[in-house]
Amino acid sequence: MPLLEISVVPVGTNSPSFSSHVSNAVRLIEQKGLKYQITPTATIIEGDINQLMDVAKEIHQNAITNGVQRVITNISIDDRVDKNMEMNHQVSVVQQSLH
Repeated sequence: MPLLEISVVPVGTNSPSFSSHVSNAVRLIEQKGLKYQITPTATIIEGDINQLMDVAKEIHQNAITNGVQRVITNISIDDRVDKNMEMNHQVSVVQQSLH
């Protein structure tokens, strides 16, 4: 299953914090019923490629709808077709290799 990493940076707001924008994005992800993981600098979302692209577009547009004059959205997609890939499995493989 593809993984999408998304980071939204609102530009020109009155605050250096953007946790409220992250919260809004997570609400959109939850409404879609997609699995996700928040990291300190981005959010990873697991799902069908069409779902991922749709939610990324919504997250970007939502920032603008909520009054941001400029927003920079970075996305990265990891789509492996030779075998099933899930974010929890990816993390556990790395953790196991550390021991």
